[in-house]
Amino acid sequence: MELSSTQPIGIFDSGVGGLTVALAVKNLLPEEKIIYFGDTAHLPYGDKSSEIVRQYSLQIADFLLEKNCKVILIACNTASAAAYEAVRKHVGNKAIVLNVIDPASEYVANNKKFKKIGVIGTKGTILSNSYTIKIKEQSEDKEVVSLATPLLVPMIEEGFVYDDISNAIIKNYLSDDTLKNIDSLILACTHYPIIKNQIRKFYGFKTNIIDSSEVVARKLQSILLQKELLNKNNVPEHEFYVSDYTEFFKTIAEMFFDDEIILNKVDITK
Repeated sequence: MELSSTQPIGIFDSGVGGLTVALAVKNLLPEEKIIYFGDTAHLPYGDKSSEIVRQYSLQIADFLLEKNCKVILIACNTASAAAYEAVRKHVGNKAIVLNVIDPASEYVANNKKFKKIGVIGTKGTILSNSYTIKIKEQSEDKEVVSLATPLLVPMIEEGFVYDDISNAIIKNYLSDDTLKNIDSLILACTHYPIIKNQIRKFYGFKTNIIDSSEVVARKLQSILLQKELLNKNNVPEHEFYVSDYTEFFKTIAEMFFDDEIILNKVDITK
């Protein structure tokens, strides 16, 4: 199937987290139209079975294909670990399929200054061991330690950021002995860049905090350049869809995109 540069980029996540990826894509590729889907009815994905995450991901992929997307970007680490291969196979040549784990792993593996790397994410992402496996495949000498931080996604989705509650939860997790003496930390959940400054502050701004959203946006730009699919001379009107309406989603989306947005509710299970 022949893809066209004028087709939009589809991005999906369980909720607001993937908006960090969407923002990075918008900033790097301002002429690309983004169609975003937040599966707010089923969040968080991190405590769901891999099978159900795959099911949701395939349903969302079909929705984004109906919207004629040239790219389907899985902006969720849990779904990237559980469903990337299934989505790639299902989509075939109808769109380019990207995940958020591979670009971040490649970036860390190829950076010589990172020796002991911490990874924080949902239970699903950490249990998959995806980051450790992919980093070690490319750079055996790296030490990788992982910690599940399951309260962070619901905390962020409920709007607890930049306050005493979120600071206490963040401190509790990051003080865990597992993460002792790390020189870098991968935010292995696209929700976490929303609290990136709180995390940086905990480490006294001395630890490298790796925000996969920026790395993924650069990877997408590289692929679109290579395939001559970059949209040019376009003033895009982005579209936002959710499986369940939440006021916090709208607030974050409008803050990130610096504009009032229309939020469309869609049932992907039909």
